[in-house]
Amino acid sequence: MSAPRPPEQRKQDVLHRLAHDVDAWVATAGADGGIPYLVPLSFRWTGEALLVATPDASITGRNLRATGKARVAVGPTRDVVMIEGAVRALGEGELTAEDLDDFAEQTGFDPRKLDTVYTYFRITPQRIQAWREADELEGRELMRGGRWTVG
Repeated sequence: MSAPRPPEQRKQDVLHRLAHDVDAWVATAGADGGIPYLVPLSFRWTGEALLVATPDASITGRNLRATGKARVAVGPTRDVVMIEGAVRALGEGELTAEDLDDFAEQTGFDPRKLDTVYTYFRITPQRIQAWREADELEGRELMRGGRWTVG
């Protein structure tokens, strides 16, 4: 086990993971606060937010619309990035053809080619935590209130 990373290195590692990873676990719950629902979704990092797509009528789609919140885990359990984000459904015309092409190219998944109606959602991080081992639990919060706590 290596020494704990300084916060600045953790931030750089988080940004690298977001730019290069494709899949995440996305947890949502309904407006009634019922049982959380967890699904794997592909994502594209825009530099400010995660872009995901899910069937409009799915439980995840309904939960994202109802609460405007999600919790996202990226990476393996021994190098996890946990994101609590504000969610907004994107309407037709809010994404350019280039945005949609970039999403499809990066994720290997193009909802436009399916018969099922998909909605794209923007998840803007409000809180980010990152740690590898127990020795990195202290100082794991790198973003709070949508602002980085480290340089």
